[in-house]
Amino acid sequence: MTPEEFVVVLVTAGSGEEAARIGQTLVAERLAACANVVGPIRSIYRWQGAVEDAAEHLLLLKARARDVTVLGERVRALHSYEVPEVLALPIRAGSAAYLAWLAESTARES
Repeated sequence: MTPEEFVVVLVTAGSGEEAARIGQTLVAERLAACANVVGPIRSIYRWQGAVEDAAEHLLLLKARARDVTVLGERVRALHSYEVPEVLALPIRAGSAAYLAWLAESTARES
């Protein structure tokens, strides 16, 4: 496995409970090897013509790059937001042992 085969996916949620529920589901389904819930964080963003300022929690998911489409579909199905954030960032480097663990933890029958 090479680092480029994996991504870190950012997802924000309105509560820590929602972020944890989404993360637990994605890890259980092997779409993510790990889900970190960070927060609360303060998010300032434009939505429907207004600038919003909200408390959110950030979900950091470690996943396979090839699974981003399916992972995004699952996030949208599980999420309360009309347009949830699903941003996949490439991994450029990582320890061989950690990458092997990511590969094993996200192995699914195709």
